[in-house]
Amino acid sequence: MNEDRKPLVLVVDDQPANVKLLVQVLTMSGYEVATASSGAEALAKVHAENPDIVLLDVIMPQMSGYEVCRALRADKATALLPIVMVTALDPLEERVKGIEAGADDFLSKPINQAELLARVKSLLRIRALHRQVEAQAAELAENKLARLKRFLSPKVADLIVAGELDDPLATRRREVTIMFVDMRGFTAFSESAAPEDVLGVLREYHGEIGRLVNVHEGTIEHFSGDGVMLIFNDPNTLPDPALSAVRMAVDLRDAVGRLATNWKKLGYSIDCGIGVAQGFATIGTIGFPGRHDYGVIGAVNNLAARLCGEAGPGQILISQRVWGRVEEKVNAEAVGELKLKGLSAPVPAFSVTGLKELEASAQ
Repeated sequence: MNEDRKPLVLVVDDQPANVKLLVQVLTMSGYEVATASSGAEALAKVHAENPDIVLLDVIMPQMSGYEVCRALRADKATALLPIVMVTALDPLEERVKGIEAGADDFLSKPINQAELLARVKSLLRIRALHRQVEAQAAELAENKLARLKRFLSPKVADLIVAGELDDPLATRRREVTIMFVDMRGFTAFSESAAPEDVLGVLREYHGEIGRLVNVHEGTIEHFSGDGVMLIFNDPNTLPDPALSAVRMAVDLRDAVGRLATNWKKLGYSIDCGIGVAQGFATIGTIGFPGRHDYGVIGAVNNLAARLCGEAGPGQILISQRVWGRVEEKVNAEAVGELKLKGLSAPVPAFSVTGLKELEASAQ
């Protein structure tokens, strides 16, 4: 309830004399009052004026008070709206019917003014508590959404909060595609360039990654200076995560290439290298109370990181497993078996030259 206005009471009754009495009593007690003479008008007024409480007559033509009450309870927006049923019929029988319909309280005609005001005041206090809880729940949801948006695209974060995707904070095991990207020549550049120039380059570079991860529905696992790790197929599942990752890698290579042309004019020799691998990983939260981050643990991470470290400027290296998933739509050249740090056996790798769909459209 807005504290800057008086509580609004909607009086619903088809008898003008009853309406007049209730309006007079409520107005003199400091309430704003709206009126409706039928069930249909009452439903329209509820949605148009957002009352704080409804005094609802039971016996009305076409649509009874019980039907109005059930309709309000069926609507998520009015499910907690306080409703007081008012009738001159048998109090016990009507009270049971009113409770079954979802009413919060009951008043018998002729109405006792003191009782009326006491019940209205009590239900408005309960409604205020409901709204306080709703506000707290909304604040918690916003905080959760803000945390999720640290490493998810806004679209994915919104779906998770809406309950349409699994909570990424829950631990699970899933097959994923991992992409690592970092910049070539960045260390030498950062040691010699002004801090403002370093930050400017990083903003442009991270800006392209952020734009493309949304386009290709990936998730940023973490930033670490010029190094970025991305995951595909979690928390939102993708029909072909390997292809999504490779498509993003190609787009990112092209985007960084365009940036590199401008950087070169300023005397900076910088490009990027990319590694992509696919495999099973354990996914969930890593951290401690007060600070948790989205984390992915598995051998696939290490493989993607090592492929990235091996990639030259402007090169995309993918694992055998990724190549097996994308070879019909991607052009790549075998680079043989690479001896990668931390891996006991040589690993077959492929260097992506382009996407067949793009090359076909260009011809």
